Amino acid sequence: MRKLYFSRLHRGFSLVELLVAFVVAAILMVLALPSFTSFIDNQKLQTATLEFYAGVNLARAEAIKRGAQVTMVAVDGNNWKSGWTIFVDDNGNLKADATEQIIFTHDALSTKFNVSSVFTDTSSAYISYTGNGRSRTKTSVQQPQAGTVSFTYNSVTRRVKVNFLGRARTCNPDKDATCDASATGG
Repeated sequence: MRKLYFSRLHRGFSLVELLVAFVVAAILMVLALPSFTSFIDNQKLQTATLEFYAGVNLARAEAIKRGAQVTMVAVDGNNWKSGWTIFVDDNGNLKADATEQIIFTHDALSTKFNVSSVFTDTSSAYISYTGNGRSRTKTSVQQPQAGTVSFTYNSVTRRVKVNFLGRARTCNPDKDATCDASATGG
């Protein structure tokens, strides 16, 4: 008799109890999925923005360290979405020639990204630094290459702004009134 009582206490879940638990779990997952997807999208956007920001800072630091012109240029020459290359630009032509040292290359971004930029010199997508850490245009050491690169992913935007001194910062246009898309940097 004692054995029968013990087996009833530890016999497990019934099929109905198990199905109810699965239904409740499924409902909770369906409710959480949109916010989790939004979280992942924001993380992808933040990552791309910070990788670009780190690239700008690397180009500037390498220019100061080497006392030479270092350039960060879009791989296709037109859009940062194609990726970027940072190199020592010995001849100032904004192209990584075979004899010039490549410091870093970033792969293309996902096709879901939209990347746009507004800079002082709009002839191509580049940021170039002199040995003193100041940005410059390809036509003049005296004219700074200042501007903004905007990364948009699923209608959310983050920006990297390069000011007239060549310093970069990231910003969120939804929370920062100074985060416009102008070429004045800041």
